[in-house]
Amino acid sequence: MYTSEIKLDVRYYECDQMGIVHHSNYVRFFECGRNQMMKELGIPIEEMEKENVMFPVVNVDIHFKAPSRMGDTLKVVTTLTKLPMAKLFFDQKIYNQRDELVCFGNVVVGFISADRRIPIRAPKSFLDIVEPYFDEN
Repeated sequence: MYTSEIKLDVRYYECDQMGIVHHSNYVRFFECGRNQMMKELGIPIEEMEKENVMFPVVNVDIHFKAPSRMGDTLKVVTTLTKLPMAKLFFDQKIYNQRDELVCFGNVVVGFISADRRIPIRAPKSFLDIVEPYFDEN
């Protein structure tokens, strides 16, 4: 497993008329967490796209526990839970500045060929980087 964290400030435009972060923004916050993880691993998405690989989201499952509001600082915790073959499996949690769980969920992301737009297996260059985090030794 590999875990990454990023902090994000809630912005005005992310809130609804009640002053609460609109539920649709949590998908974006999750994406920020996944992008941060890829950068930390040394495989930013823009570099993988140069290798003809794209990452479509296949599934998002979010469970809401508490509201976030304007002025909150959120911590997005992202964990790559399985060694990828044809899909990436992420567990994601968001906490507020009081370390209260705001929401949690799972995101599944596939690999596709950028030019042919068909599913592919995880590229060797990607596996070479993430495999050590899944060694049983």
